[in-house]
Amino acid sequence: MIRLYHFPLSPFCRKVRLTLAEKKLEVELVEERYWEPTPDFLRRNPAGKVPILKMDQKTLSESQAICEYLDETFPTPALMPRDPEMRYEVRRICAWFDDKFHADVTSKLLYERVNKKVMKLGYPDSKNVKFGAGRIKFHLDYMAWILDQRRWLAGDTMTLADFTAAAHLSCLDYISDVDWNRSATVKDWYAKIKSRPSFRTLLADQVPGFPPPAHYADLDF
Repeated sequence: MIRLYHFPLSPFCRKVRLTLAEKKLEVELVEERYWEPTPDFLRRNPAGKVPILKMDQKTLSESQAICEYLDETFPTPALMPRDPEMRYEVRRICAWFDDKFHADVTSKLLYERVNKKVMKLGYPDSKNVKFGAGRIKFHLDYMAWILDQRRWLAGDTMTLADFTAAAHLSCLDYISDVDWNRSATVKDWYAKIKSRPSFRTLLADQVPGFPPPAHYADLDF
């Protein structure tokens, strides 16, 4: 049995969930309130973060490391290219979203609007929300520029880079913070990802107190 300790609106957890689903691996999802760490949780990951994946008597942490481990262990379908230059580009795009996009946008919108309330840390900081709302435009434009040159974010085939970006955007779409009218190219790319069977469990997520908008699970959004 594969078990994933996760939080539904964590883009890092969603990235691993998408990878598992693409590999058609059955997984037991265990929701973890990582902001209230228990001794058992800290034993699983002393860093106090999710996702944490337990499989084959191993305990794995860090989303990028987990996803690459899964891709090497279960190579079909491949989510990392064999060519070194293409593999570099996948990792670069993954890092862009997990680091830059997360710092500029996800942490400023999702965490302010949802995580603070869930964790009982007070009200959203309007300056952070305003900053994130402005920066997402830059990132969507950057994606549009990339996708005007390629079929997928890292090249001509779908890779982990696409699932990493989709994991972040799906969290923001859950709270209606993505302007899909800004770029038809980006919207078409997301529609292709969103229509994949691996995305179904994400579209079924429900966070108490935060119902998703009607378009969230609509494949013809």
